Parts: sequence; C-alpha cells; structure tokens
Amino acid sequence: QVQLVESGGGLVQAGGSLRLSCAASGRTFRWHTLGWFRQAPGKEREFVAWVSWSGVSTYYADSVKGRFTVSRDNAKNTVYLQMNSLKPEDTAVYYCAASSNWPPRTDDFGSWGQGTQVTVSS
Repeated sequence: QVQLVESGGGLVQAGGSLRLSCAASGRTFRWHTLGWFRQAPGKEREFVAWVSWSGVSTYYADSVKGRFTVSRDNAKNTVYLQMNSLKPEDTAVYYCAASSNWPPRTDDFGSWGQGTQVTVSS
C-alpha cells in the first residue's frame, strides 16, 4: 500500500504562512486522492482538504477555505498544503492520508502518516 511522510511543520506567527509536504511511496497507483487532516490538543481529528491524483479537483473544510491551498506534484509523488493567514486556532498536528475512492468521503481515508506539528502564535 501507500506510505506517507509529512514534513514542513513548525512555529509561525499569526498571519504568517507555512507549507506542508506529504511524500507518497509504494503502491500510489491504487489511490485516487490525498488528503490533509489535523488534530488539536483535546480535540478529535478533523478534515482539512483533499486533492485528487487523477485530476485537478480539490475540496476544503469551511474553516480553511480561502486561506489554505492543496496541490500535487505527480513527478515527485508529493502533495502540498500551502497555509496562509494562519490563526492560533490552526495549531494542531497535521496528518496526510490517502483514499482509493472517487469521489472520496472524509471518513474513508487511510494509510496515515506520522504527522507534523504546526504551532501558530498570537
């Protein structure tokens, strides 16, 4: 199956930007979509965005729409999450995951990465 590794997290000031990367390896041909999720302290993991590996379709949670952009680079087997206008409430561990369904549901992603910490200071 697909293996995913996130990177790019760190500490950023409110209003700043950060770009996360998710490198995919293994049987990537089985997966239509790569998605981003996040989990804040004391909260359940929530959906952030996804991008299709078979097209240009994207989908965003309302909380990040207009601020975050998800994209892909098939030559590098990598998906990105460009985060702009960051807010303290964006602080969370961000995870990459994959879905073999098209269109995907927000609850059918698997092959989770280890996550990368994003901390936004005010």
